[in-house]
Amino acid sequence: MYVSYIPQIISNLSGSKGNPIQPLVAFINCTIWTAYGLLKKEKDWPIVWANIPGIFLGAATFITAVFSFS
Repeated sequence: MYVSYIPQIISNLSGSKGNPIQPLVAFINCTIWTAYGLLKKEKDWPIVWANIPGIFLGAATFITAVFSFS
């Protein structure tokens, strides 16, 4: 799922801006799930590791969609 952000990041960096809402929501979602996995009494590592890429790629996609880099 998160690999699909890479072409959008590249497109955003080349000047074709995408919609920033979806990556922002994905970033928030992954952050909440990661926090949940870490805050459980018995850490839920599969949830944490599955959502960490979404935090970084969602943030990168959102930032490149909002700000002009070209």
